[in-house]
Amino acid sequence: MSPTAAARQIDPPANGLPSHAGIYHYDQVDRDFLKQRVEQFRRQVARRLAGELTEDEFKPLRLMNGLYLQLHAYMLRVAVPYGVLTSRQVRQFGRIARQYDKGFGHFTTRQNLQFNWIKLVDVPAILDLLAEVDLHAIQTSGNCIRNVTSDQFAGVASDEVVDPRHYAEVLRQWSTLHPEFSFLPRKFKIAITGSSADRAAICIHDVGLIAKRDADGNVGFEVYVGGGLGRTPFIAKKLRDWLPEDQLIAYLEAVLRVYNAYGRRDNIYKARIKILVHELGIDAFRNEVEAEFARMPVAEYRLEPTIIDGIRARFASQPYEALEPISGVLARARLEDQAFNRWVRTNVAAHRQPGYAIATITLKPAGGIPGDVSADQMDAIADLADHYSFGEIRVTHEQNLVLAHVRQDDLPALWKALSAIGFGEANSGLITDIIACPGLDYCALANARSIPLAQRISERFADLDRQHHIGELKIKISGCINACGHHHVGHIGILGVDKKGVEAYQLTLGGSAAEVGAIGDIMGPALSADETVDAIESVVGVYLEQRQDGERFLDTLARIGHTPFKDKVYASH
Repeated sequence: MSPTAAARQIDPPANGLPSHAGIYHYDQVDRDFLKQRVEQFRRQVARRLAGELTEDEFKPLRLMNGLYLQLHAYMLRVAVPYGVLTSRQVRQFGRIARQYDKGFGHFTTRQNLQFNWIKLVDVPAILDLLAEVDLHAIQTSGNCIRNVTSDQFAGVASDEVVDPRHYAEVLRQWSTLHPEFSFLPRKFKIAITGSSADRAAICIHDVGLIAKRDADGNVGFEVYVGGGLGRTPFIAKKLRDWLPEDQLIAYLEAVLRVYNAYGRRDNIYKARIKILVHELGIDAFRNEVEAEFARMPVAEYRLEPTIIDGIRARFASQPYEALEPISGVLARARLEDQAFNRWVRTNVAAHRQPGYAIATITLKPAGGIPGDVSADQMDAIADLADHYSFGEIRVTHEQNLVLAHVRQDDLPALWKALSAIGFGEANSGLITDIIACPGLDYCALANARSIPLAQRISERFADLDRQHHIGELKIKISGCINACGHHHVGHIGILGVDKKGVEAYQLTLGGSAAEVGAIGDIMGPALSADETVDAIESVVGVYLEQRQDGERFLDTLARIGHTPFKDKVYASH
């Protein structure tokens, strides 16, 4: 899966994958590689089950294949490169959920899918089923380059300058089993976008890339480095204003080499590249990277146009119809049904193709578990994708799904079908569109439960009229300091902590993972679950009392400061 693989002969799609889905299509070389990898891990699992490998010996092997040992069972994390799936792949998820899990899967903030109740003996069979549809779990864990993520609207957004999927695929191929970067000081995450609006949260990644064009139309990248959350959160710093397209691989090699050479391996809490960038300073780090880059035989790493062209050719073009830019059917439906109109306002985005729209499926019904989808719902969503979106489904880092190619005329029927399976909620970007990690219900590292708290907040604010009155407000919940729920960059962030053996929650305000990233500030002492739900109510109350015309939550917070919110929340303490 090296970049040169893109220049191979392009075979027709196989294994029943939709030929028109906008996804990179594997060839036989790719599929042979996956089969070999599954067989290798099958032997490793057999040795572990036979007692020939201890857990300590087996751990690095399973982690490189995305297999965790959690609180109650094994968890398998499946890679969804840059968040793009086909209907066939989603149906296979449903089959695995029924046969080997408890009937559901969980979409994560890394655009991956997790199965949380896996038996070790079944893992090779599951990997076989994934390989049947060109999926795997390679490098979804371990100290390596993890799943490369991107904008869920890639290739269709009206504000897009460059389609980032093609470069995300380059990075996926380059990073898979890279011999130099398979045992880094710590895990390494890359995100890429090609739009003016950052829907990929590049500011909280080890490396964030913005694909853009210069005055002559040439593609290049704005490069950011050193972002990350967890125990010590940082917003990424700009490393380069402009990196030419052909130097992308060489420059990232230089970044990784500097990190591999200087990153801390003696202290897990200081091993991420964000700590190295912080301690050196961005200027000194940049000097190290540029010096390494200058020493490299850059021509050998050149990203040739033929490679990009070969990869682009493997992303099938959708057979769009020639449609009017504004749908009369849609306009009438919005006038006749205010519930549908509300869904369009929050969950539908502009498409670059006239007559089409992008529809977000929020996996956050009132009282639901953020990111969870049952096997039956997977099958239904796959059917809807075939009927309305060329067999393609996108995953967002906010634990939602997207149908990216819906005819405007079809939006009313799609909404009704989504409502019938429990996913017609008009709440994208609103207070109940909560990000939450699995927390103490599953994770051995967690201090507190995330899921029940998310459910209670969702139930408290279930009234859609009220949600729309509040407007954009992003709540993000993590069950521990590892910040898998991105709480640091929530408008309201919630961190689960252990308070003398009791689960408690610490609130932050003012975080953002958008174009101007920010780490939220801690409000005060940790609260109980009951107090936390009431505190959210108090924060919202202050916002609604204080906001001026057109102000979002973050606007009001910036204008009046934290004190009014803190005073209200802790008035009775």
